[in-house]
Amino acid sequence: MSREAGSASVHPRCGWYARAVFPTKRPRRLRRTPAIRALVRETTLTPTDLILPLFFHETLTEPRPISTMPGVAQLPVAEAAAQARLAKEHGIGGVILFGLPKEKDPIGAAAYDPNGPVPRAVKAMKDAVPELLVITDVCVDEYTDHGHCGVLKPDARGEMDVDNDATLEVLARAAVVHAQAGADVVAPSDMMDGRVGALRRALDAESLTSTAILSYAVKYASSFYGPFREAADCAPKFGDRAGYQMDPGNAREALREAALDEEEGADMLMVKPALTYLDILAKVREASPLPLGAYNVSGEFAMIKAASERGMIDERRAVLELLTSIRRAGADFILTYHALDAARWIG
Repeated sequence: MSREAGSASVHPRCGWYARAVFPTKRPRRLRRTPAIRALVRETTLTPTDLILPLFFHETLTEPRPISTMPGVAQLPVAEAAAQARLAKEHGIGGVILFGLPKEKDPIGAAAYDPNGPVPRAVKAMKDAVPELLVITDVCVDEYTDHGHCGVLKPDARGEMDVDNDATLEVLARAAVVHAQAGADVVAPSDMMDGRVGALRRALDAESLTSTAILSYAVKYASSFYGPFREAADCAPKFGDRAGYQMDPGNAREALREAALDEEEGADMLMVKPALTYLDILAKVREASPLPLGAYNVSGEFAMIKAASERGMIDERRAVLELLTSIRRAGADFILTYHALDAARWIG
């Protein structure tokens, strides 16, 4: 007899007995009530899984809304302590800070200014909530007058290109300044070759051995960064970033990038963006034992907001489903602009 075979049953309308085949394996039993579904849920989402990105502008005295990211704003440094307390109140896992300086130059020197917006915000947040996890983005695109993620030099054809090795020095200096201000984690997002090793050596040389490195190990040249470039005022003045960020068609290269950063001393890895690269996230999760994050980027955030504002989707359900999918694919934590809302909804 088939494993799905049943026995005699009563027809619900006619009352006559008939022998029919009914399923004995019924997965729906474990979906019947909210309590059962919660008990057997394979992937969970909690506020501590979420990291909130924040933008601190050196010259602002009040928040400046970002038109392409509803509910997100550039913030004055004076708001840092309040943001730290808000993050603690909602139980989120931490924050990651981006800085917008008063002045920009060709090398992004403001990135390693001890009195710049990020070091000042770090100090204020750690003074207000010492236990809050504070991560700092380490890149120079917000600080250069050309908008690229490094120092420029002419290539063999006379065209301007990012000088990988010269950029490492700037990044290392910025990481040291952030760590000295109190950052728990520094996160290089530039995609220069060798930057994790350069940061680790610089931090260790300054006895900052306890500062962890979260590497944007797998960062694609994505169209979904558009709103962020308004938020961080970092759109390239010419060309694009395809020469140093990854080609969207490459998957094996992602594993190589992650392995190199792991060898150089990264403590954690990240995949960016998240939604269009869930397959990559799963591959990196399988290949590396390191804690793994994913960045639910600005364009992904903006799409959800736009659709919900037009009544096309339920924002709450969509956001929680989206974040759960990122966790299910392998992320231990998620950088997301939805962090505060999601934390409120999760409860």
